[in-house]
Formats: sequence, C-alpha cells, structure tokens
Amino acid sequence: QVQLVESGGGLVQAGGSLRLSCAASTRTFSTYRMGWFRQAPGKEREFVAGINWSGGSTNYADSVKGRFTISRDNAKNTVYLQMNSLKTEDTAVYYCAAARDRGSVILSGVGYNYWGQGTQVTVSS
Repeated sequence: QVQLVESGGGLVQAGGSLRLSCAASTRTFSTYRMGWFRQAPGKEREFVAGINWSGGSTNYADSVKGRFTISRDNAKNTVYLQMNSLKTEDTAVYYCAAARDRGSVILSGVGYNYWGQGTQVTVSS
C-alpha cells in the first residue's frame, strides 16, 4: 500500500503561482508513474499532468500547457506541480496519483492504483 500526501494548496490571486507537492510512502517510488488530477465543484475529475518513472517524459492537459510543470525527485519520493499564471478556472481540489510499474505516462484516472486525499487550490479574480 502506498500513501500519498499532497501539500501546497491555498488561496491565490489570478496570475499568481503555487507549487503543489506530493510525498509518497514507498521505498520504490522510482518505479511508479505519477499524475496530478483535479476536480472542481460539480465537475468530473480531470487529468492535469503526468510524468513517467524517470521524469524524462511528461504530458499535460491542453488547458494547463505552458503554465504548469510536473517534476519529480526520486531521492525525496516526491512529485511536484508548479502552477504559474493561475486562472480562476484552475480552482479545484488537486489530487496526486501513483501507478505501479514503469511505462508510459497515463492520462486516465483508471490507470492509477493509489490516490492522495487532495489539496484545495482556490484562485480569486
């Protein structure tokens, strides 16, 4: 069982930045593909960004390309989501997720095995 704990959410004005972190409780973190998802009130959960086991491959939703950056530090068992130029429509609960085994970045939530509890990001106008 892998536990994922997100942090770094909060309230920020439009145009501002936040960095989310997700710490994983596993010694084999480098064998997991990681992803960030978000869910706004009344909407379905959506893919935001994903990264492969080494950090050498990433993928982003069109809505965040050029503004968000996913990265990972396998020595710290942590994945990050740097969010710049935030918009009010980025307001949501953000979740990190882990998928067993090395492979390509997974874009669908059904491909992930473990999920964090989420962290709220609120962008004010």
